[in-house]
Amino acid sequence: MGIQITPSILNADFAALGAEVARIPSADMVHVDVMDNHFVPNLTFGPTMVEALSRATDLPLDAHLMIAEPDRHAPAYVEAGATSVTFHVEAAAAPVRLAREIRAAGGRASMALRPATPVEPYEDMLGELDMLLLMTVEPGFGGQKFLDLVVPKIRRARALLDRHGLELLLQVDGGVSLETIERCAEAGADTFVAGSAVYSAEDPDAMVNALREKAAAVLPAGEQA
Repeated sequence: MGIQITPSILNADFAALGAEVARIPSADMVHVDVMDNHFVPNLTFGPTMVEALSRATDLPLDAHLMIAEPDRHAPAYVEAGATSVTFHVEAAAAPVRLAREIRAAGGRASMALRPATPVEPYEDMLGELDMLLLMTVEPGFGGQKFLDLVVPKIRRARALLDRHGLELLLQVDGGVSLETIERCAEAGADTFVAGSAVYSAEDPDAMVNALREKAAAVLPAGEQA
């Protein structure tokens, strides 16, 4: 499946998001952090911004819904142009139904877990997903320090996916940088959200490629493409 780098625009210039996305042409997806000031203590984008971004770039949009009541709102993000929509299991009333609704709307369904939320209780529903996101910081703000305590959970999640022969993406989000990405890739992650590491770099696109190379270096031969 190879390594995928999905830069977060949370650390980009909000006044020029179209131009900021144009600075990362090598990205595999653009990560859009949607926050409602209820599920997390921050307020950012909504479906209208996702729709505007979808007109400004050909890159797939990865909408991460850090919101209350995602069951009501997630399908609207597919309609707005998001390729992938991630909901938090802690906020979802009916996660299996929601994953199926996202897929039925034409999107890829992804489920996120906060650092303290174990993955094992959701083993039986992993087949309903296209991606599993493990937060490596508490959701809500960019620029936080990577939480090493999540690395064993990445290993356990990878073991579950392998046990069931599932090919969904295993994404990590929070504090991903040149200093931390190898640990995550070695544990089994293959998709990486990086915000401040990318947009604080002098050349964001060069950082995208540097992160990809750093993660790919720890993969077994044959899995790096």
